[in-house]
Amino acid sequence: MKFTKILSGGLLLAALSVSACMNIPREQTVAEYCANAKKANENVCRLKVEIDGTSTALADTNMRLSDAFKLTADAQATADNAKADAAEAMSRANAAYDKDNSMVCETTTVQKSSVGSCREGYTLTSCNQTRYTFRAGGPSILREINDQQCRFNDRVLEMQVRCCGTASSVPQPADALVEGDEPESVEASAPAEEPETTPAPVSP
Repeated sequence: MKFTKILSGGLLLAALSVSACMNIPREQTVAEYCANAKKANENVCRLKVEIDGTSTALADTNMRLSDAFKLTADAQATADNAKADAAEAMSRANAAYDKDNSMVCETTTVQKSSVGSCREGYTLTSCNQTRYTFRAGGPSILREINDQQCRFNDRVLEMQVRCCGTASSVPQPADALVEGDEPESVEASAPAEEPETTPAPVSP
């Protein structure tokens, strides 16, 4: 009787074990998971992989869902790293571009000339008479100005010419003083006044 009870107990335990195994849910495949319309827009259902040289959506495979989630996470991490590297590279490129194409300017002070000009590659942005004398009639009239030079109506005592350009296309900026070589105009002198004279009386 004792043996019979032990045998019965062993059969009962075996039956319970089989029942428990039958109740463990089978892991879904990606195809089964993505068949749910509510899951269709998740990354795991949209990710494509290359199988035998052919691009295939994970949703069309029988890959285990846990493996698919791991693969999706790895792909997302790779994409994020690539995006970060691209952003860093773009930032460095923009910084280099800004450095090479930043605006640089120089000011040339021109004395005793009617013309002011820029060096090769620079563009004239302003031209101002900075010194003059009232004896010469005050400020002169600016007669001409373009991208390369400015011209006053008469020779001026001093002007400042401002020229600018991009750093990558012009020489290193340097402020300079230039003395003109135009001959000074000769002012006509007024004729000397003759002294007044009193005529001598004539005797009758």
